[in-house]
Amino acid sequence: MKSFSFSDLIRASGPILDTAQKEPVALTKRGKERLVLLPAEEYHRLAARPQIKAYSVDDLPPDVADELLAELRAIIDEDPERP
Repeated sequence: MKSFSFSDLIRASGPILDTAQKEPVALTKRGKERLVLLPAEEYHRLAARPQIKAYSVDDLPPDVADELLAELRAIIDEDPERP
């Protein structure tokens, strides 16, 4: 991914925006990435992907915990090597 500073964007916005229409471009401030510009098509593709939720054991909602336990029991019951 190409990287430009905010100052670069002020001085040469045309070429940077042209690049961002073809591929993601990182904008940096004081050497750290702050923003990423990307083609609208890529943004819409990413935004349309299903969102995956992750939980810690302490934050697991009861319905998710029940589903997890049911699946684990099914795996255990199908294990032919289990006594």
